[in-house]
Amino acid sequence: MELNVYLAGEIHSAWRQDLKEAAKNRNLPLHFTGPMENHDRSDDIGEEILGKMPTSILKDEAASSINNLRTQILLQKADVVIALFGETYKQWNSAMDSATAIALQKPLILIRPEKLHHPLKELANKAQVVVETPEQAIQALSYVFEEE
Repeated sequence: MELNVYLAGEIHSAWRQDLKEAAKNRNLPLHFTGPMENHDRSDDIGEEILGKMPTSILKDEAASSINNLRTQILLQKADVVIALFGETYKQWNSAMDSATAIALQKPLILIRPEKLHHPLKELANKAQVVVETPEQAIQALSYVFEEE
């Protein structure tokens, strides 16, 4: 059995790579997907496909529609979603992807520091597992593969 894991969350730190390395070190049969991690590509994809937009708002709208297409397809194909909520960046996409995972009835592992317990309490209550680190998320997935 191989699981498709969608990694939702900010794209500015190495948390995805750390999580993937932890999975590799445990020899877990996981395939990872997630949002476009190249920020410029993500911002420019709408104009690349639809042409130059007259305003920055329309440029954002065009990019958003293409990025939402990608996210919707990959979330629907996911067996499980891991969503990281960190302290450094605003986490709008993490919240949206987590809510979408819940609506699609996808198992959700929420990674959030204890400091964010209160603002994320309702979302955490809908997740299957809430942890504080990517390593703990991998430990939870590792348990899925244990036979005894």
